[in-house]
Amino acid sequence: MAGWTVAQLAAQLVIVPVEEDQVAQSSPEVVGGAGGLLLYGSSAPANLGQQVRDLDRLAPQVPPFVMTDEEGGGVQRMANLVGAIPWARQMGSTMTAAQIEILAKGLGQRLLAAGVTMDLAPVLDVDGGPGPSATDPDGARAFSASPSVAAADGLAFADGLEAAGVVPVVKHFPGLGGSSGNTDDSPAATLPYATLLQGGLVPFEQAVSQGVPAVMVSNASVPGLTSAPASISPQAIEGLLIRRLGFSGLIMTDSLSAGAITALHLTVPQAAVRALAAGADMVMFNSSSPRAVLTGVEQAVQQAVTRGQLSRSILLFAADRVLAAKRVDLCLSQAIARPGQSG
Repeated sequence: MAGWTVAQLAAQLVIVPVEEDQVAQSSPEVVGGAGGLLLYGSSAPANLGQQVRDLDRLAPQVPPFVMTDEEGGGVQRMANLVGAIPWARQMGSTMTAAQIEILAKGLGQRLLAAGVTMDLAPVLDVDGGPGPSATDPDGARAFSASPSVAAADGLAFADGLEAAGVVPVVKHFPGLGGSSGNTDDSPAATLPYATLLQGGLVPFEQAVSQGVPAVMVSNASVPGLTSAPASISPQAIEGLLIRRLGFSGLIMTDSLSAGAITALHLTVPQAAVRALAAGADMVMFNSSSPRAVLTGVEQAVQQAVTRGQLSRSILLFAADRVLAAKRVDLCLSQAIARPGQSG
């Protein structure tokens, strides 16, 4: 990566959206070096795996992650290919952790056969409310209202995916259970930080201790910790996730197109710069013009480096974490420390 340009490094940190029945349309982004493709839709084509393999051959350096949301229940993108699985809450109330792990391993095997290498699941939030809805983003997406059960069952799901060769992404750090609203629509806050320490943060602490490979950071603010969305907050990412919890894996943002971000009058490129400066490694968004947004992020990152808002070392470290999560043997992680850390 030492010879990569700033634009090439920046592209590797961006996840671009694509409809799962139109994946060939993402070829310009793949040629441009995008680090990930996020599949949307509800019915994937039978030959999705072949289409993904065709795209991989277009990547200039490293093929992108291919990811989707296969949580279970009402949050599945390709149940027609991989089969329907229950809501997380139903799993948590009717299955043992061992059974959940077996279910997730089978799901992961089918995802991998379809070309999907990363699942934006499981939800580790602690929630027992009615949702998901505009007022409760979790609801049945959460395994339990008990921190210990949410941790055990969620991490069993993650273990199953990983055993199948699919990278699990635990979310939504530091915990959306009991939040004031849905950040997809508007600004929202988690429970107070002091409360999270005793409840909602517990599954994420256990996830870090267990060595999960990737964490998604939410767009909610955290009273008592940060007034900014956690996804662009140094206090939430660098201070809490990296320094206090000691996480050294891949850090991803939730969508930077969400209402909680746009309410701050931030464009995706502007929010991306703030997220990377805060300690995130990959950023995602939703747009009908993904190529334009990818170019915008590259330009914003280049300007931030020129102005001293971001350093090349930050970009190198983030790209290193992406490659490490992709199991690419080009990584610097044993030779360098995350910027801001000693070692």
